[in-house]
Amino acid sequence: MLSTYTSYNLITRDMLTSLDRTANETTNARDTAYYKEAIGKVTSVDEFLDDYRLYSYAMKAHGLEEMTYAKAFMRKVLESDLSDANSFVNLLTDERYRTFANAFSFEASTAATAQTEVQLDEIIGLYSSTAANAGTAIKEETRYYDAVIDGVTSVDQLLNNDRLRNYMLTAFGINADTYSRQTIRNVLTSDLDDPNSFFNTQFGGRAADALAARQAASDALEPLELRESHLKRITKLQTDIPAMQTRITALEAEIATLSTNPNGLPAAELEEIIDGKRAEITLFQTRRAEYQTELADKQVAVADLDAVLVPRSQAAARIAALKAEIASQNGVLANVDKYQVLASAYNFETDGTAVAGTVQTDSQKTSTKELYTLSNPRVTTAAALIHRDYFESRIGSITTADEIANDPRLVSYLKVAFGLDKPAVTNLTIRNIIESDPDPNNPTSYINLFGGSSKEQYKALRAAFNFQQDGTLAPGDTPQTAAQTTTTANNYMIRYNDVDDEADELAVNRFKSQIGAVKTVQDFVGEATIYDFALKAFGLDPAKVTPLTIKNVLKSDLNDPRSYVYQLKDERYVELAKAFNFGSDGNITVPKLAQSEAEILVMSRAYVVEKSRFGTEDDRTLAEEEAKYYSVQMQKVESVKEFLADPRLVAFVLTANGIDPESVDAEFMAKIFTSDLDDPKSFVNQQADRDYRKLVASFNFNAEGLVERPDDAQIQSRRGIYETLDSYVRQKLEEEAGNDNAGVRLALYFERKAETISSPYDLLADDALFEVFKTIYQLPDEIGSADIDAQASMIERYLELEYLQDPEKVSKMIVKFAVLYDLDNQTTVDPALSVLNGTGSAGISADLMMSLAQLRTGGS
Repeated sequence: MLSTYTSYNLITRDMLTSLDRTANETTNARDTAYYKEAIGKVTSVDEFLDDYRLYSYAMKAHGLEEMTYAKAFMRKVLESDLSDANSFVNLLTDERYRTFANAFSFEASTAATAQTEVQLDEIIGLYSSTAANAGTAIKEETRYYDAVIDGVTSVDQLLNNDRLRNYMLTAFGINADTYSRQTIRNVLTSDLDDPNSFFNTQFGGRAADALAARQAASDALEPLELRESHLKRITKLQTDIPAMQTRITALEAEIATLSTNPNGLPAAELEEIIDGKRAEITLFQTRRAEYQTELADKQVAVADLDAVLVPRSQAAARIAALKAEIASQNGVLANVDKYQVLASAYNFETDGTAVAGTVQTDSQKTSTKELYTLSNPRVTTAAALIHRDYFESRIGSITTADEIANDPRLVSYLKVAFGLDKPAVTNLTIRNIIESDPDPNNPTSYINLFGGSSKEQYKALRAAFNFQQDGTLAPGDTPQTAAQTTTTANNYMIRYNDVDDEADELAVNRFKSQIGAVKTVQDFVGEATIYDFALKAFGLDPAKVTPLTIKNVLKSDLNDPRSYVYQLKDERYVELAKAFNFGSDGNITVPKLAQSEAEILVMSRAYVVEKSRFGTEDDRTLAEEEAKYYSVQMQKVESVKEFLADPRLVAFVLTANGIDPESVDAEFMAKIFTSDLDDPKSFVNQQADRDYRKLVASFNFNAEGLVERPDDAQIQSRRGIYETLDSYVRQKLEEEAGNDNAGVRLALYFERKAETISSPYDLLADDALFEVFKTIYQLPDEIGSADIDAQASMIERYLELEYLQDPEKVSKMIVKFAVLYDLDNQTTVDPALSVLNGTGSAGISADLMMSLAQLRTGGS
């Protein structure tokens, strides 16, 4: 019979061959093939537990063979929430159960969701960044336009330059996605003074037709609205006249009662009361007569209008149609105005040429740049400066409060500057405030009567102007002193983006609160709050993109280069698709992650254990921080290439799997991640250390190295399957070795488990490990009957547990074990075999054995 060490060495010197030999044995190969095929069909805990062949295979693989009978117990293990520290499995001290639960996904599969927390954080960050960078983008485009426009020598050169063209179209409010190049070219080369120019013949005619159509619609609308106004008034009069008569009758009854003087009032007092009621009767009679006359007039007017207008039943539809026509013609006129402003902003010859530097004058350039800056819905710093300059250029020539009230830009500026930017504050409000009596003690002043909760803002605005109460300026006064203008400007520059900031905060809060309710792409496009927020975050204008386009984008397969999203040739749509989790059917699905949330949790826990096994509390804290980084970053990884490019992520994964990051290089990692796990000849499968296979299997990369969405119906991940298969083969290898020599099985077991030991209690809790320890240090079996804490102290005196993390030291311990094991078992029944078979032994007093052990000296 070969020695224990020789037999052990024959197995371990080529572990890959030994594992393959065991795996290829007929029974093992058949059981493994069955497991691989059957596990993918299981959909519930009951199915799994009821398939004894499947269930027992998994139990043996994870070293729980002796618990196969305890199905109720194992059900609780499998149904535990691994993310809950107080769940059943997490309260068990035996790590094997946690490992077993980690290998399955009965309760830990990732839920379908429109967005993960990381995706949500990223889109909010992007939205905020897009908003914050609006000014920077405007500034850069303006810088480019300013630098390049003077070099333009033809209209085609302008239109062929994407940045110049888009800047121009944006400035003049023309949709860059639907504009007509020929129309723009013709407008830019039109001579506005030539009645036969393109603009005057095309847009001039449209303007004349639109004006005529608008006037005709207005003329038709006026009598219809007049009739509606009369009818409303008639209804009111028909209610008020009877009410007045009722009041008159009641007053007459009161006078009749008072005439009897029921309360015994003095004659003079009684007469005064009766006279008051008679005067009230007279007032109501007079008003009733006026109302009756008005009612008759209105009824005659309505009858006249009924004779010439459509029936009342058709009036509402007719009014709506006329208003739509007026709005349509206003749109035509606005479009004409827009193109007229565009034509007047450039100086091209009719043949489209221009001398460099003359395409725009300084004044035209300034106007164009202002229009571009103000086109952004956000008030950027540049826009704020334009508004400030406009106010300061106008205020010096103002002579009445009405002039301010009639200029919308001045009104808007003042509302912002003095914290009054709300719909209830109109231009008339502003006029009334700056005309109000500035005396704070005048109770009838406008500010005191109507200021309410905004009184302090009203007072501040009034103090910024010098108008008299009639809205004019006293001789020698100006609307504002220099100090007042400066104060107004300072207030404006502080507050100009308050409304945008509040709107952003509201938009973020609404998006966060509503995205959880989204279950389909229809839900997404149907909720304006979500739809607008998401598109704006990616620089897309909701008004210029169709909902159908967005639906198709969100349903695209990002791993298919032929899918819809890539046909748009716009990276913004790709990023939008990445930010949400919709399937091709338009329903939300599980996030497409490089590792599932469950796998990230498993990896993170393993990393923290590895880093803090023999470390301090600070080491654990650092490990937990690194786990947070890993959790966030792994949800952003989209390919093997991205993963391998982050050394922190690679080191994290290796450490979590018990592999020294310094022991492998980038080339090795690239090879294992490009290996086919199902090909026995692939690089990863040629590694004796099966941790590499488990590591690769924990990721959701496809053959092209891209992240793919796993089948959520599977109750065991790829990592769980390969871990189970490899563990089963290793268990069978050790078991078969033990059939010939129990010492070899113990040595193999010790080699596998050594790195997981972090406390003496780990040794004491495992009979096989403790047996190896006793053999190495020649301790009697009876030592196990002593006090557990005393045994733990003894182990710490004999063995530096951290040595077990060093494969070389473990190897030396196994050599010593093998030699001593053979010496101890030459003529006696093998005690190691009894441990593995679950049998016990008896002997002399444990206390005596402990006393003897105290006298021994340590060593290895």
